[in-house]
Amino acid sequence: MTVAALPPIAIVGAGSMGGAILQGLVASGAAPEVTVTNRTAAKADALADLAGVTSIALERDADGNAAAAAAADIVLVGVKPAMVPDLLREIAPHLRPGTVVVSLAAGVTLSTFEGILGHGIPVLRSMPNTPAVVGKAVTGLAAGSTATAEHVAVVRRLFETCGVVIEVPESQIDALSTISGSGPAYFFLLVEEFTKAAVGKGFTEPEARLMAEQTFIGAAALLAASDVDPAELRRRVTSPKGTTERAIAVLQTAHLDEVFAEATDAALARAKELAAGG
Repeated sequence: MTVAALPPIAIVGAGSMGGAILQGLVASGAAPEVTVTNRTAAKADALADLAGVTSIALERDADGNAAAAAAADIVLVGVKPAMVPDLLREIAPHLRPGTVVVSLAAGVTLSTFEGILGHGIPVLRSMPNTPAVVGKAVTGLAAGSTATAEHVAVVRRLFETCGVVIEVPESQIDALSTISGSGPAYFFLLVEEFTKAAVGKGFTEPEARLMAEQTFIGAAALLAASDVDPAELRRRVTSPKGTTERAIAVLQTAHLDEVFAEATDAALARAKELAAGG
């Protein structure tokens, strides 16, 4: 089945997140026309050979953000949160009527975008995560006050080129960020610690990394291929009175449920600080 092509897209500030989405878009083949901007020539040149991508270095073209925005039907704003208001004021005069603007910036509210761009420009707020680069992102999507179902649908299709999409009210975006947004870091931390445990058992660093990484990757693949929930899969590995049962008991004694609740609460508190300008 042929996937309908997405309209022209601009990623203004194609840093780590914008760059990850760009990679997903290019790999999907669904975005034949994408313009991206970066501050430095080195970063811009690194993206210049991607199929269908026009990469602009702001140090060579000071008006690059305006040009990128003017050429697009969907503009993804990927600059750092503190830079968003100035960037919006820069591109606002150049946006065509009906252009959809999508925020990638953590902690910047839809009202901030709408207050600068005006009600003639529909706005959505997104919270993707870095597995977008391999087509496995989870993206939260919240619609602004003038975004229609059609606007949401086309932006959803954009993010579905690099993973799955969950539509939520804006009030849930920060909470979502503590799970899927920050979640890859939690996973990588577990792999790090599991690797250290293997080294502590006498394995070499390469052996420990191979065991730890492939065990987590394999378990994730098994979960993805299974029609049962993680708790049931865990039970199937945990033989009564066996070694895994003993290990699980230690982990449960550590109250991992409370640890993860506390960690995600801390992330949510920080997201609220960022939204307040802290």
